[in-house]
Amino acid sequence: MLHVTKVDLFHGASQALRQVGLTARVGQITCVLGRNGVGKSSLMRAVVGLQAVASGRLVWENRDITHLPAHARARSGIAYVPQGREIFPLLTVEENLQTGFAPLPRALRHVPDEIFELFPVLRDMLARRGGDLSGGQQQQLAIARALVTRPRLLVLDEPTEGIQPNLIQEIERVIRLLAARGTMAILLVEQYFEFARALADAFVVLDRGEVVMAGTAGELRENEVRRHLTV
Repeated sequence: MLHVTKVDLFHGASQALRQVGLTARVGQITCVLGRNGVGKSSLMRAVVGLQAVASGRLVWENRDITHLPAHARARSGIAYVPQGREIFPLLTVEENLQTGFAPLPRALRHVPDEIFELFPVLRDMLARRGGDLSGGQQQQLAIARALVTRPRLLVLDEPTEGIQPNLIQEIERVIRLLAARGTMAILLVEQYFEFARALADAFVVLDRGEVVMAGTAGELRENEVRRHLTV
């Protein structure tokens, strides 16, 4: 599992996270909720090694990864689907998927068949450029690219952003299926309460860089959470 303990993080002179902690367990979906600008993406970038923390500790599978670089975290089984997808628009779908080979040993450098079982539309688009896909298709590609790395921790930063409702349901189905397999922990950032409530086993609510609520899905109280989601 992942343990984040008392993390402080700064952007220049501005403190983005204050004593933030959370736990993400294998086989469960942990949702991080909060309005824009409260530090959710900063926390995800800290977990995957793209943002250095000023203090605190991150432990993954009983290994301290606080100062481990991002590429080493990827090799340790941590995969990241960033906000905004960040696929390579001039590369084909197949080439985008192959960028997930980077942290893998040579023997595993192939796209698993399960990728196309989860996202059948990608099989028919392998030769298309990533930039020619719709927003929802790009999101599916971004998740598929992360899954190519065979992660044990999957970090998803607002996967529903800018996605049409029918594809939101498809992404929800895939996330639920991945968690049910019991082989990975899923850390999910979300602004929309309904999506989070449908998926979460555990939740953390951030406000102004601090954890203001946390608990299990059964402890998720809509009125209390929504106070921290509305502007």
